Amino acid sequence: MTVHAPLLDGSQKAFMSGYLDSLALLERLHRLLLDVIKDEFERLGILEINSVQALLLFNVGDNEVTAGELKSRGYYQGSNVSYNLKKLVELGYMHHQRSEIDRRSVRVRLTEKGRRVRGQLSDLFGRHAEGLNRRGLIDPEGMETINQSLKRMERYWTEQIRYIY
Repeated sequence: MTVHAPLLDGSQKAFMSGYLDSLALLERLHRLLLDVIKDEFERLGILEINSVQALLLFNVGDNEVTAGELKSRGYYQGSNVSYNLKKLVELGYMHHQRSEIDRRSVRVRLTEKGRRVRGQLSDLFGRHAEGLNRRGLIDPEGMETINQSLKRMERYWTEQIRYIY
């Protein structure tokens, strides 16, 4: 079976090329972010959690949430959330408690140990934001443009997923 791509004119080919470049860049940036966090944690001597778990702590923040809420926010895939939450509870970075309303649901929040790690990650992100701005690599207006474009792409992809089902 042969799959044929639609014939594209010059501007469509250029857009398609740019779109594929963006996809590759998004993937590389995510992997680089995880590597940056890993390197920072190695420097600080935080070796018992991985970069994904650290991001989970950062994103939970001061909230009390369920694994389902983290999944619905789009941060994590299903089984990875449950596994990582379980590990973070075992290691003392999070508290967990069964919901009084729905006994199947478990709510989690950061412990003091988890809040310390979140603070260290927040400091790292703050240094990076300051460095990008100070060096003139991305100014506040440029950051806003990037974020608006990525949000539009996110909305488009979300709509595509909904239409599949």
